[in-house]
Amino acid sequence: MQTVLIVDDEPRLVEIAGDYLRHAGFGVVTAATGTEGLERARTHKPALVVLDLRLPDVDGLHVARQLRQQSDIPIVMLTARAEESDRLLGLDSGADDYIVKPFSPRELVARVRAVLRRAGAASGDVVRLRDLVLDKARLTVSRGGVPIELTATEFQLLATLVSSPGRLFTRPQLLDAIRGSDTESFDRAVDAHVKNIRRKIEIDPRSPTYVLTVYGVGYKAAEE
Repeated sequence: MQTVLIVDDEPRLVEIAGDYLRHAGFGVVTAATGTEGLERARTHKPALVVLDLRLPDVDGLHVARQLRQQSDIPIVMLTARAEESDRLLGLDSGADDYIVKPFSPRELVARVRAVLRRAGAASGDVVRLRDLVLDKARLTVSRGGVPIELTATEFQLLATLVSSPGRLFTRPQLLDAIRGSDTESFDRAVDAHVKNIRRKIEIDPRSPTYVLTVYGVGYKAAEE
């Protein structure tokens, strides 16, 4: 399970954001000051930091710069103002994205997922599809730290789809992606593999939300 550190001195905001992130499958650690946030980042080593620009001791820009000196941890900056100067300052300090208060908790979860997905793509080994984590180096899939057993062919097909969320892949394209590990050579083999993948990763395989069918053409991974 990936952990998100929320650094903000507004208890209600932290409570709501934390609840939504936990529901989305993340672990959550919180801090109310910049100093405490830096300490929590060192001790808990979160996957991402949600960082308020205005904090009671040191501002978020200072915290972001300190975090950047220590690691390349992704940062989503929170700002109560929409001025372009604030947004640019946040990005210049090393933030990967920003979100303006007040914001929808669902938007925050979407931004966190998007930033983590980009970070995973940059590493080349780990990619995410919502709360699913695919480790390409180890050929493993997990949700909330719980492994999901896929065959090598199923993993390759899922990884191909997840590599470009929302992109339509035809059956021949997917067949080409898996042919190296699959001796079958007909398009409907892809349908069989997708059925097995859905049985393993979907909450309700009859109403899939991760791997979507484009009727008469092929499949695509869901977008955020």
